[in-house]
Amino acid sequence: MILFPAIDLKDGKAVRLLRGEMDSATVFNESPADQARAFAGQGFEWLHLVDLNGAFEGRPVNAAAVEAILAAVDLPVQLGGGIRDLATIERWLDLGVRRVILGTVAVKNPDLVRDACRRFPGQVVLGIDARGGRVAVEGWAEVSEITATELAQRFEDAGAAAIVYTDIDRDGALQGANVAATRALAEAVATPVIASGGVASLDDIAAFHAIADSGIEGVISGRALYDGRIDPASALALLAA
Repeated sequence: MILFPAIDLKDGKAVRLLRGEMDSATVFNESPADQARAFAGQGFEWLHLVDLNGAFEGRPVNAAAVEAILAAVDLPVQLGGGIRDLATIERWLDLGVRRVILGTVAVKNPDLVRDACRRFPGQVVLGIDARGGRVAVEGWAEVSEITATELAQRFEDAGAAAIVYTDIDRDGALQGANVAATRALAEAVATPVIASGGVASLDDIAAFHAIADSGIEGVISGRALYDGRIDPASALALLAA
């Protein structure tokens, strides 16, 4: 199981939000590239990046910060936020992003997601962000009528590399992850699931590790890594056991 440290980008800085609210951003590093180097030095094998401004505006906004991270470290990177067309997907992949995460377009333009999965096999991840079990889009500003499981099952045959499932109500709140909902989603589809939202302690990571055989490929953590609630060495050792 992979532990993905999250670098959320807002106005060129590495931040964390509380439950997806842009006005609740806490800046953790003025230099996202320096943060990426720090995570690489701690032994992480992947990075999870989100262009928060891009998610709201529907186009890449923090491209300079992403490119600086790509230049700073050799780690594979998965990137989401504001990726809404094939040209943007291709550009990011050409620049060195390993996997792109498609969220809003999965609801609003599902054919694009299917086309992207065909054109870029193994490089497209489905981002499913849920508030109260319903899928949220446009930087989590809109909540649809589709449940997370329904959306995941719609793309079961598309060939996505993975699903990043985020429980928005837990995200950044350090209240513990929604292990039950994540397991239910993972068991409902064959696509590997990456858990996100509320991962606040080693206990949360251990809980996901214990159910890895249900289809959990990895766990994303942000705030708890930044403020020291999760020790990177201990977490990585736990997942390697």
